[in-house]
Amino acid sequence: MTRPDMPRALRGFESIRRTWHHAHQRYGARIMPGEYYVTGSDELIATTLGSCVSACIRDPDVGIGGMNHFMLPFKEGELVDKGASSRYGNFAMEHMINDILKNGGKRERLEVKVFGGGNVLPSMTAVGTKNADFVREYLRTEGFKIVSEDLCGPYPRKVIYFPATGKVLMQRVAMTRRDEEEITRRELAYRNTLEAKPVGGEIDLF
Repeated sequence: MTRPDMPRALRGFESIRRTWHHAHQRYGARIMPGEYYVTGSDELIATTLGSCVSACIRDPDVGIGGMNHFMLPFKEGELVDKGASSRYGNFAMEHMINDILKNGGKRERLEVKVFGGGNVLPSMTAVGTKNADFVREYLRTEGFKIVSEDLCGPYPRKVIYFPATGKVLMQRVAMTRRDEEEITRRELAYRNTLEAKPVGGEIDLF
C-alpha cells in the first residue's frame, strides 16, 4: 500500500513534529509539554502525560480539533501565584480553542475530553491534582461540558487523539525507572520555563 502524502499543517503548526503511524495508518503529531496541535485532517495527536493535563477538543460537525499538554506554574509544590497560574492555564486552553474557532469550529458545538494530572513525581507532590482541578473548573466556568475524562491517580498516561472522529486511545502506564527519569526531566524543564517566564497579554475568543 502506497503511503499517502502528509496533510498540510494548519498555519502556525508547521513546526510540530509529525510522522507516519503504521498501526493507525495515518500521520500524527506528537506534542511535548507546553505545546498544542490543531488539525482539520484525518490525523492523530499523541502525547505522554505525567503531572500535566491534556484537553482534547473538537467540533464534531466540521471535524476540526486539537490537543494541548500543559501544567500550571509551581514552585516547591505550591502554585507560584494563584492569579498568574490561572492566567497561564487560561492561555493554554484559550489559544487552542481560539485556533479551532479560527479554522471553522463553533464554540457551542465543541466536544471536550480531558486526561492526565497524575501525581507521579515525588518532587512534585499534588501538582497533578491541582492541574486536574484547574482544567475542570476552567471548563465549568466557560460553559463547556466534559464528555469523557481520566484524571489524577498515581500513574502517567499515554494518550492518542483522533480529532476527525473524537476517538481517544488512553493507556495508564506502569512506570519503569527510565520512564520516571524521562517524565521528570521533561516536566521539570517545562516547569522551570514557566517559573522564569511571566504571564501577560490578552486573548479574545471568537
